[in-house]
Amino acid sequence: MKPEILQPLFRPTSAIKGVGPKSIRLYENLGIHKALDLLWHLPTNISHRKFVDHVSNGTVGEKVTFIGTVIEHVPSFSPRQPYRVKVSDGQSVIDITFFKMDKRYIRRLLPINELKLFSGTLDLFNGTHQMTHPDHIGEPRNRDLWEGTQTVYPLTAGLTSKGLQRTVQNLLPGIPDLPEWLPEALIQKNVWPTWQEALRKIHTPKTDEDLWGTTKERQRLAYDELLATQLTLSLIRYHFQNRSGESLTTTSHLLPKLIASLPFKLTSSQNEAFGEIQHDLAQPMRMLRLLQGDVGSGKTIVALLTMLIAIENGGQATILAPTEILAKQHSHSLSKLTEGLGINVSLLIGSMTPKEKREYKEKLATGEIHIAVGTHALIQEDVIFKDLKVAVIDEQHRFGVNQRLALTEKGAHVDVLLMTATPIPRTMVLASYGDIATSQLTEKPAGRKPIDTRVLTLDRIEDVVGSLKRVLDRQEKVYWVCPLVEESEAMDYTAAADRFTELSPYFPGDVGLVHGQMSDDEKEEVMTAFKNGDIRILVATTVIEVGVDVPEATVMVIENAQQFGLSQLHQLRGRVGRNDLQSSCLLLYGHPISEIGRARLQIMRDTNDGFVVSEEDLRLRGGGDIVGTKQSGLPSYKIADPFMHAHLLNTATQHAHAIVEKDPYLKGQGSETIRLLLHLFEKESALIKLNPV
Repeated sequence: MKPEILQPLFRPTSAIKGVGPKSIRLYENLGIHKALDLLWHLPTNISHRKFVDHVSNGTVGEKVTFIGTVIEHVPSFSPRQPYRVKVSDGQSVIDITFFKMDKRYIRRLLPINELKLFSGTLDLFNGTHQMTHPDHIGEPRNRDLWEGTQTVYPLTAGLTSKGLQRTVQNLLPGIPDLPEWLPEALIQKNVWPTWQEALRKIHTPKTDEDLWGTTKERQRLAYDELLATQLTLSLIRYHFQNRSGESLTTTSHLLPKLIASLPFKLTSSQNEAFGEIQHDLAQPMRMLRLLQGDVGSGKTIVALLTMLIAIENGGQATILAPTEILAKQHSHSLSKLTEGLGINVSLLIGSMTPKEKREYKEKLATGEIHIAVGTHALIQEDVIFKDLKVAVIDEQHRFGVNQRLALTEKGAHVDVLLMTATPIPRTMVLASYGDIATSQLTEKPAGRKPIDTRVLTLDRIEDVVGSLKRVLDRQEKVYWVCPLVEESEAMDYTAAADRFTELSPYFPGDVGLVHGQMSDDEKEEVMTAFKNGDIRILVATTVIEVGVDVPEATVMVIENAQQFGLSQLHQLRGRVGRNDLQSSCLLLYGHPISEIGRARLQIMRDTNDGFVVSEEDLRLRGGGDIVGTKQSGLPSYKIADPFMHAHLLNTATQHAHAIVEKDPYLKGQGSETIRLLLHLFEKESALIKLNPV
């Protein structure tokens, strides 16, 4: 339940003045569902829009507004050509141009002889003024909305910056006067305004400088968010680790047998990481450790060694995966590795029949299953372990805090190992996990060769197809990744379905297709055929990014590679190079390509080191972008940019520790304002753990 003083901020969008029934859905498209979402939706620019009686008085390249009469429609005869509407301003004619828009819609929007208001960027083409895809087309009576200085917000089709700005301005006077949660000394040192003053100033910028992330207002709000996040992490970790734990030590029973049976030697970093884990498990408090491992670095072996300690101590272990493909992969590899050890590795996934699930749960409750592998199905209330001692959460960023907590409550003293295959820069680890204990796997298993990465233009695609026959003749396999499942009118990229159709005649019976819109059973059928060699070229979307292990695959082709982020490119490349054969990654790019796109491809060509890739990714895109993207797997921030505000992040981390050390249950003097801060940034998950146990 939110504190009463915050209720105005959490009222639904429909209750805000200026938001009608038609615009509610548009706001939802922007992730705006309540008043506070709208206040966190910060402006990105200031637009200076000049009204001109005649377009000849406007400046080419700048925003102008004018009123004109529609005099002629000039339809296009080719999809590549624009649809033009000629408009007279009483002195000259300007072309209003549209690309890939419904002709019937344009005719309804701009009837002949109608007087309309147009606002957008003025251009000059072949000596004629033109305006391409105007920002606004409407009635002349709305001229006042489309001239002068405007605060520009991120928008969705159907919303205007002016309309959104007016709605925000309706909210600002009603911002509640919240009590201060920051120490007076910190505010004075940084010359920060109050929370309310900062929010009002950010939404009423006068100059471009007012929009910078370095302003006092932005820094104040960024610090609030960073503190709320670090406090959440600190509270959860404190109350997790300070509950009575169980000291787990090795008995030299299972571990030596497993290590002796491995067809390879553990790397130095695997031994070092496992040593750190063994030390944690032997302590009387519960372990919470993050294991970062580059693709192909051997995280699964380290996880298995960790789980064996639980089994040696008479308990059970579990490994939680975000997808059925990854869960099945873990189940298969763990079962193979533990052959002859007398260990029961068993899989629980949502697609099992009710009878299979019931039998599984009975075996789990009696302790017959030693290692439970599964997806979200493991978190269900009726899944009961006899004695869960170790939980491994793979690709853990895909699970919510409450889901992770639910798994740790399945045993009395559960030690937790979080795993990620996405190398994360230190700044982002701190921003996303706090100063959690971290182990890194930086080496590849012995015998693995660096992947040969090449960058080619899309017009070389026939050469690439021709080279695949030699790959298949060597009994090796190929991934071919496309960014879309089907053709999009807005984005001219080849779809996976189309590429499958085009490749199939060249390699009859050898090409398969897998993508996210297929059912789990359909994906599993194709993946099994690829693993077994029934098909040897797998055309796919990024569904194969994580967790797919086919050692015979030696070639990764990524089409329109400029459309992928660095981390995603690196994850995809990691699907090959998983044996002692020479593997290749071919990055095919199309035009136009941005400078950042070129830089990404250059980095991929220059290094196979995922930790270097992650640092370069952060440098190129900045923290504000990387933490908000799905491919990074890290939580998004509404205001803070951990890259830009790194100095504030360190201070916020220390501040959070001081609060938790002094008042771990937030019951002392001043605790109400701290609780208010957590509610404000919707960090109630931290408050779940505040009841003494």
